Amino acid sequence: MTPLILALILGSLFSLGTFLLLRRDLLKAILGVIILGQAANVYLITIGGISGTVPVLSDSSSLISITDPLVQALVLTAIVISLGTTAFVLVLLLRVYDEHGTLDIDRLWGQL
Repeated sequence: MTPLILALILGSLFSLGTFLLLRRDLLKAILGVIILGQAANVYLITIGGISGTVPVLSDSSSLISITDPLVQALVLTAIVISLGTTAFVLVLLLRVYDEHGTLDIDRLWGQL
C-alpha cells in the first residue's frame, strides 16, 4: 500500500475512535476505545516494517532489508489481549444494562 492510503486509513480510524469515545452512550464509548486500540496496532505495523520484506532471513548478508519481528509479536499480543478485554467489557456492559436499564452516561450518573 502506498503511504498516502495508509495515512488516510490511520487518520480515519483515529478520528472515528475519538468520535465514538466522546459519545454519551457507554457502548459507543467502548467501541471507540476498541477502534483506537486497533488503529494503534495498524500504526505499529505500518512503522515497524519495510514493504515487501520478510521478518527473518537466514542469510546475514542482507540484514538491511528485513522487517522487525518484534513489532509483529507485540501487535499479535495486543490483539489477543484486546480480544479478552473486549469480551470482559461487553459482559460488564450487559450487566450495567440489566441493572440500570440504560447505557446513557448522564442517566447512569444520575442513578448513582
